[in-house]
Amino acid sequence: MSSRPKPPGRSARDLERYAGLFAQRTKVMTSSAMRDLMAVTERPEVISLAGGLPDTSTFPPDSYAAIMRRVADEACAKALQYGPTEGQQTVKRCIAEVMAEEGTAVDADDVLVTTGGQQVIDLLCKTLIDPGDVIVAEAPTYPGAIPAFTSYEADVVQVAIDEDGMRIDELEETLARLDREGRRPKFIYTVPSFQNPGGVTMSLPRRKRLVEIAAERELLVLEDNPYGLLRYEGERLPTLRSLDTEQFVVYLGTFSKILSPGIRLGWTTAPRPVLQKMNVGKQSVDLCSSSMSQAFVAAYFDSGRWQDYLDSLVAIYRRRRDVMLGALAECFPAESEWTRPQGGLFVWATLPDYLDTTDLLARALQENVAFVPGRAAFLDGRGGSSMRLNFSGVGDDDIREGIRRIGEIVREQLELYGTLTGRPPAAPRREEEPPAPPAANVVRMPRRAS
Repeated sequence: MSSRPKPPGRSARDLERYAGLFAQRTKVMTSSAMRDLMAVTERPEVISLAGGLPDTSTFPPDSYAAIMRRVADEACAKALQYGPTEGQQTVKRCIAEVMAEEGTAVDADDVLVTTGGQQVIDLLCKTLIDPGDVIVAEAPTYPGAIPAFTSYEADVVQVAIDEDGMRIDELEETLARLDREGRRPKFIYTVPSFQNPGGVTMSLPRRKRLVEIAAERELLVLEDNPYGLLRYEGERLPTLRSLDTEQFVVYLGTFSKILSPGIRLGWTTAPRPVLQKMNVGKQSVDLCSSSMSQAFVAAYFDSGRWQDYLDSLVAIYRRRRDVMLGALAECFPAESEWTRPQGGLFVWATLPDYLDTTDLLARALQENVAFVPGRAAFLDGRGGSSMRLNFSGVGDDDIREGIRRIGEIVREQLELYGTLTGRPPAAPRREEEPPAPPAANVVRMPRRAS
């Protein structure tokens, strides 16, 4: 051991030697809040309500073994070889089958297979964005999209959401203001179904109007739809892609939430000129997505059991959602609010505005529980009192215990606030509210009496 050479020491001066080599874009590149937490949340003692993690333990090991044996027996050489950049036809037919399940018809030739859904966001930015170009996104927006947007030095303008998804009235006002400034957005980014992180779903009238706006203004819309098939209640709504007759919607799908994130396969379908440019952009990144993963997906779909597995996930996640909502009602203070998602993986909780969830996260990690602080979903510092909570990745007991721990920390901070200010925390609002319709995306949950 003593004879092994020691690695060179690192100092600020050593690192400064490389500073002049970095591209300008690295100055605005940001890290993903979820990825930053991964090293911590991998510790077995930590209850992670942070990541957008599906429960991969639900996939039967014997099914996995049988599928891989079939790949080895029937397609071993192909699975170990390079493939076409646009993806294998067998997998693209599987993708067409998944999209048809949501009422969206697509030609397999109009599909580009990607290395996860995240690559679609990156490729579209690579294809369309020059430094300073405008992207319009929801507020809050998917925290994982922000590093992609900032890496290409985009100017991201955010539009608020409410219980019916992106506020289209505010979108139109924003587009009119950008017109007056002589700035044309390159695309509008939205997660219309069970939004990440808000949990809300865009209403049908807003979906139709958004597609109309895209056609009227000849604007592209990036529809990020990882969760559309994970619906727990309410009526299915059409995808933006299925409503688009003028070809302005770029659709993003992924197997990560309905099969496995570990296979790292997503896809996009887009207007052909855009798709061709994205294909060229992908060639310079990874040549092609994993042939092994594509062989796995093709063999799995050929077994005809993917819908049964999806149904089992929906049942499990519906129960876990309800467990989390019950735990929030029991453990969070009266001043708190949270969404009640009809599907997807997330609840968006908001605390009194004098509490900062970034600070709370540091305290929560001491108690071995994690969440994503709200500021990670904004680009302008908003979201300080909110948090994203994931209910799919851990079991019922861990959900209850995780929410209990966060609730205890919140109560500590409320008591500290009262001590420092000399007054108790603000009383909960008592205004009368109409009952939510059965298919409401967001309702104010019952609060405990103060």
